[in-house]
Amino acid sequence: MAARAAALQSELAAANPEALGRAVTIDGLRRLERLLTGIERYRRHPWRRDVADPPAIWTEGSSALRDYGGIGPAVLFVPSLINKSYILDLSERHSLLRWLAGQGINPWLLDWGHPGNIERRFTLDDYVAGRLVRAFDAVAELTGGPVTVAGYCMGGLLALGLAQLRAEQVQGLALLATPWDFHAGDGARARALAATLPLLEPQLSLFGALPVDSLQMLFAGLDPFGIQRKFESFAELDPRSARADLFVALEDWLNDGVPLAAPVARECIGDWYGENSPARNRWTVAGRPVRPDWLGVPAIALIPTKDRIVPPDSAGALAAAMPACRRVDIEAGHIGMVVGSGMKKSVWAVLRDWIAAVQK
Repeated sequence: MAARAAALQSELAAANPEALGRAVTIDGLRRLERLLTGIERYRRHPWRRDVADPPAIWTEGSSALRDYGGIGPAVLFVPSLINKSYILDLSERHSLLRWLAGQGINPWLLDWGHPGNIERRFTLDDYVAGRLVRAFDAVAELTGGPVTVAGYCMGGLLALGLAQLRAEQVQGLALLATPWDFHAGDGARARALAATLPLLEPQLSLFGALPVDSLQMLFAGLDPFGIQRKFESFAELDPRSARADLFVALEDWLNDGVPLAAPVARECIGDWYGENSPARNRWTVAGRPVRPDWLGVPAIALIPTKDRIVPPDSAGALAAAMPACRRVDIEAGHIGMVVGSGMKKSVWAVLRDWIAAVQK
């Protein structure tokens, strides 16, 4: 970086200030035009989600269990609390759950729903040791067991807590882009996120939850130029193409978020990101530290190498800590690994085969 800075300083010293100013202004205006063009084309795009959620088989509060059918081993999918669960059932062409149901697997989805008055008082304990445990027990009873558990992103951590509480009943544990060591890869970024907690406290106290817009702001901060890049790229796509449809589907999902209960927001931002409590064995569920090194459940960790939300080193630390965990690196991003067009072979089929093998 020092050499690059010296070279840049030398080039600037030789530049005409007025010409440089004009060039910077013109470039900025062109980038702004491409950004606005991409946003406007997204807003006008006709695509709408083309699948309906299966009916709820079990409900509690705002949450529901959805059975995606299929004859075979039962798998309970646990999504994040932050975005809606249908990322795993995004569209007819991009549905991991429907694909698995046609491949000899019986997927179940825990749809957390929109937190109501009760859920806004929930802690992580309430979600894991309470609602998630009861949802797991319901799937086991309805299917006759055994049941494998699969968690995506934050849902993987919740699934890990469940696996510790139900170690004798969980047949296997699949972790998709699941963080563990929050200071691995980019500890400064995690601490910076934790430093925003005092600024968010007025909202948490007023609403009992972290609003969707604030969550969007925090995620945008993880990759500040990502919004510019993605809408510039979208502006260049054929709006009638499958890639354009997928972009709109994902953007609709990203903008269709849910608030995060205030106690959970405090735990995740302050304890996970700030104190790195999971990797330091200080995160507890039902009064017991969550210790992946104590868990003998067969596990698989699918780790996207281009993940900007969960650094691969963070997810890799969890795989390394588990004594019976198979690690699979995926050349994809955080969201692309579950919806990308090329993921059927590198992610979906790998997950299918592992589930079938672990439940034999």
